Formats: sequence, C-alpha cells, structure tokens
Amino acid sequence: MTDALLPNGVKDGGGERNYFEKGCNRFAQTGRSKLQNQRAGLNQQIIKQMRLRAGAENLLKASANNKVKEMVLLELSYCNANLQLLMGELEGLNSSVEVYQNAQETANIPLIALGLKETKEVDFSAPFKDFIMEHYNEEGRRYEEEIADLMDLRQSCRTPSRTEEGVELLAKYFAHLPLVESRFFSPSRPTGIFFTWYDSFTGVPVCQQNLSLEKASILFNMAALYSQIGTRSNRQASDGLDEAISSFQKAAGTLHHLKETFTHTPSYDMSPAMLSMLIRMMIAQAQECIFEKTALPGVRNNFYALLKMAQEAAKVSEIYDNVHQYMIQTPVKDNVPFFWSTMAQVKTNHYRAVAHYFVSLALLDHQLGAQDDEDQQEKVLSQVYDHIPDGRTPLDILKKREEREQIGKAHIRRAILCHEEALRVYSLCLHLKKLEALKDILKASLQRSVEKSSAHEEEEDFTDYMEAPDIISKTEIKAEMEIPATIKVKVIDFFQRLGPLSVFSAKQQWTAPRTVHICPEDRDLGFTLRGEPPVQVVSLDPLCQAAEDGLKEGDYIVAVGDTDCKWMGVGDVMRLLKDVGEEGIDIQVVSTMDSNSAMPTKSATFCGNIPKTYSMICLAYDDADKHPKTHKVNKKSSFLSWGIKNKLKSTSTLSLPTADQSGALPWNKPCPSFPRSSSHNTDSLP
Repeated sequence: MTDALLPNGVKDGGGERNYFEKGCNRFAQTGRSKLQNQRAGLNQQIIKQMRLRAGAENLLKASANNKVKEMVLLELSYCNANLQLLMGELEGLNSSVEVYQNAQETANIPLIALGLKETKEVDFSAPFKDFIMEHYNEEGRRYEEEIADLMDLRQSCRTPSRTEEGVELLAKYFAHLPLVESRFFSPSRPTGIFFTWYDSFTGVPVCQQNLSLEKASILFNMAALYSQIGTRSNRQASDGLDEAISSFQKAAGTLHHLKETFTHTPSYDMSPAMLSMLIRMMIAQAQECIFEKTALPGVRNNFYALLKMAQEAAKVSEIYDNVHQYMIQTPVKDNVPFFWSTMAQVKTNHYRAVAHYFVSLALLDHQLGAQDDEDQQEKVLSQVYDHIPDGRTPLDILKKREEREQIGKAHIRRAILCHEEALRVYSLCLHLKKLEALKDILKASLQRSVEKSSAHEEEEDFTDYMEAPDIISKTEIKAEMEIPATIKVKVIDFFQRLGPLSVFSAKQQWTAPRTVHICPEDRDLGFTLRGEPPVQVVSLDPLCQAAEDGLKEGDYIVAVGDTDCKWMGVGDVMRLLKDVGEEGIDIQVVSTMDSNSAMPTKSATFCGNIPKTYSMICLAYDDADKHPKTHKVNKKSSFLSWGIKNKLKSTSTLSLPTADQSGALPWNKPCPSFPRSSSHNTDSLP
C-alpha cells in the first residue's frame, strides 16, 4: 500500500493566501491518511476511557459505602483493561510499516517510519482580535485576513504531503511561530488558547497555553515526514537510495535539534530518552541504505571486495544492536512498540550473518596465488579480526589451505546460526509475521548459507570444530545527523502591519495613540527624529507648540495625517512633514510604558483530559510556589495511575510519567490490583 499523492486543486498562482497549500494533501484518501485517521480515532477513545477512570477514582475516594467501592473497583478494572486494548491497537498502527514502503519494494527489508503527531484545531480569531484591540489599540477586524491565513496554514500542517513541499509547509509554520509568539503571547497575561497534541506512542493528550509544545510537535512531525520520505524511496535505484540516506539523516538531525532545543517536553514521545532512541534508529536505517547502495551494482567476487562488504554489513549489525539495546532499557522499553525492538533484533542477526557469509566466501573460494600480493592480503585480513583463536596469524590462514578452510567453514556455520536466530525472533512478533517480504528475504539468505555449507561439508568436520572470530565493523561512508536547512527558512510576518516587531510586540507596553497637532514655525518643527522604523522624537523643544500639545521626548510616530508610518524611516517621515503648510498637520504618537512586575504566569500543561486540571486552576498563584524548598517531589507513577486526581492543588503541570524505579508496573504489564493514587510535578516547556 502506498501513499499516492492526489492533486488538491490548488494552483501555484492562486495568490498569497494559498501559497502554503502546495505541501498539503488535505483530501487525499491514501493508506497513510487512513492510518492517521485511525490514530485520531484511537486517541479520542483513550481520552474517553481516561475520563471514565478519573471519575471512578474520584467516586472511590468520596464514597464510604463498601458496596459502592466494590462496584467502582470493578469499573476501574474494566477501564484499565480497555486502555490496555486501545494501547495495543495504537502499537499496531505504529507497526504498520508496509503502508509507508515503496509499492515495488520486495527485495529489501522494510524500514520503520514515524507516524505524525495528531492535534486538535485551534481558533485564533477571537483571542487575537481581542489582544490586538487591547494591546495594540487597533481594530481587530482589520486583521481578519491575516488571522485566517495563520489558521489555514496550521490546518494544512495537519495533513502534509509526503514530499519536500510537505516538509517546507511544516517549516514555514514553524518559522511563523516565533513571530506569532512575540506578537500575541505576553509574559504577563494568558491568551486563553490551548494547544493540544497527542503522544504518538500512547495516545495521551498534552495541552499547553504557550507555544513551546506547538513548536516541538511541529519539529517532531518534520522528522516523521523525513522518515516517511525515506521509507517511500525506491531502494532499487541509486537515486532512490541517495534520497533515503539523506532523508533519514535529516530526520535524525531534526530530532537532535528538537532534543537540544526543547529539553522539558511533557509528551513522552519527545522525552530525551525516547528522542535519543529515535535518533539512533534513523542513523541505523541511513547506514543500512548506505550498505544497500554499496551492494546495488553487485558484489565483485574477489578477496578484497568480499571482506569490504563483510565489514560494511558488520557495521550495520553493530548499529542495530546498539539501537536494540537502547530500546530495551528503562524507561524506553515501556512505550516503544514491540515490533520496533523485534525488527532491530532481526536486523542485528541478519546483517551479522551476512558479514560472516562474505568472509566465508573470501576464505573458501579464493586461495593465495603466486601473483597475489601477499602483504596486502595479510594487511586486509588482519583488519577484519580483532582476535584470532588458537594463536593463528593472518599469514597462516592465507598460506595454509587447511587453516583457511577451517576458519571459512566456521564463518559459514556462524552465518547459519545467525540466520536461524533472525527467523526465530521474527516468529515471536505477530505484527512482524505479517511482512511476507521480510520472511522471504530471511529464508532466502538462510538457504544460501546452507547451500554454501553443504558444498564444503565433509564427514570429519566435527572433529576440528572451532568458533568463528568476531568481525570488526568498518565503513567507508558513515551515516551522520544532518540538520536540514528548512528549519531556518525565512518567512514574511503575517502581522507586519502592526509595526516593527522590535517595538510592537507583546512584551512591550505603551500608551494608546495620541493625536498631536504640529504647526511648524519658520519651517522648524521644534524636534528632530532618529532611529529605525518607527522613528522616535528626540531633542524636543519644550516651548514648541507640539510639546504644548502633548508631544514627549522619546515618543514614536505611528502616523502622519492619514499615512501609516510605522515602517517608515527618518527620511520618509521628514518628507511627509516638510510640506506641511501654516495650518499644520495631525500626527499620532505612542509612548512606551514601564512594565510593572506582574504576577508570574505559569504554563498550564494538561495531560490525560482530567476535567479538574483542564481549568484555569492550574494558573493559580499558590503559596506553595513561594516556598520551593518545602515542596515535596514524589516519585512518578506508572501509566495505570495517570488518570488519578492529583492531591497537590498547587500543581501547574500534569505530564506523562517515566518508569517507576521502585517497581511500579508499566501499562502494558498485567496488574494484580489497581494502583494507588500518587502525585507528581514536572517542568513545563521553557
């Protein structure tokens, strides 16, 4: 199943309002879009079950009737069971890698793509209009078109196309967010806008009032889109492999940028531990594509080429082994799909087997001839092994036929063992068994090694059995993180009519526009102008008419007559003023105000859709915040206790827990009894 892009009816020359629609695939009915719709549906069901569980827990605390408590405990067991089933379905969606593969991809092992994070719609209209009127002293209706453009851009980002245009679409919205934050998100007052994003692994919603979660989620989706582009690439062609390598490296670079920039994300899929694992997985897939590109023209059947490919395969196996080891560590193992860790283990064994197979070919099919460079072969073979058993030397292996055949057979036996282990691990995962192409590749590889072993099999082989030495991994091209240039794309501010951002921002406070009548005397205005747009009044004569009419030193001129001059420099404003006649002209000015030390605004973060915590209670200024030293930090609870109401009323942030080191059971493990309530605090996004 592929993501065949359908035209969305948007023309390139459709104007500025739909320029961002180029990367949007809003109405395309593809396998990937259907998968995202199923993900959104599961997210809603998870919210419903968590609400039911929160209500049952509150009733359990409030009731003193034993019979009622028994009924509530039964209901809680149903809720927990339903949550586990929904989490299993969500894990199945994360395991549906066949949706993202190329349609003709049957000769390569499938790659893993990240699913896009889902979000709710956000209405900027009323809050932004109110803010423009209250803060900027302008009519909010004048900016309806700009607000609509921003909302359309965000809506388009929910369904990006799996192309470079889709990545650019997300990058444009990401570049607009700092501008929007500077314009409308004041440190002294909340906007009333909640941004809700769903965890891509657990489906648990996280909600914040600031834009940090929005920025981090857009970056995550950019990385996810790069991973989907990489899995869709045609790996039977050199250009397709180049695209896949670049895409996975950009995905890793984007995730690294996300990890370094947003260090306290309340969503678990963007926690440092999970991001570190995802970065390693993207790098491993890029290295796998590098190996495939090296082998694409075919492996030459000579001593040096075979050993080179063996070390390349060993490098891929080593990286996937590191990924698998990271996946099974706490707290990553509690939330990473079992399909992913199993796939990493399968690839570890498969590519290790391929490495031993190539070494066996080099030793069994090629003998040291009179015209061969003995020193060069010895040097190359010595770089393959870290340690050779029984005191053998590379030169002994090359010169002595029996030694060469013995080690060659040991390598082919170990290749067979690794292939069998890969097939065994493959059979353990239900979702992995659905990939018939992977099964065919593993079986064909095993059969190839078995046939090679049979060709050199002798009855007395069991008498001289030895263990094949490990192969040192080495690669000529190492996969590395690549931060895409699209992250730093430049955009035009939607709300530039409000004025230069350096002055007209949410952090600055100033008076309402005042009208001052200017009447020059002998062509002297009584003041001078300076600065970049907007220009500022300096050297004001306190006896001039403008000063008597209310003009002050340091005022900003925002309009001359009917001409808006927020973006005009000194020269342009002076040209407007020099032609003023004896009757004079009215100008509008604003004065900056000193910001009073306001009550600190807390970042309201909501996770799990618990009704009580979704209110403005989480913005309250509590005495507990005045005494941080006395604030007790409790251990975080397991997943099954997320929905329990927090006992600490002063908590401003509810977020996903990490694994409880004390032995709390994760959500996907059997729970003998319902967990007890616990409370926790976490830092919100900076």
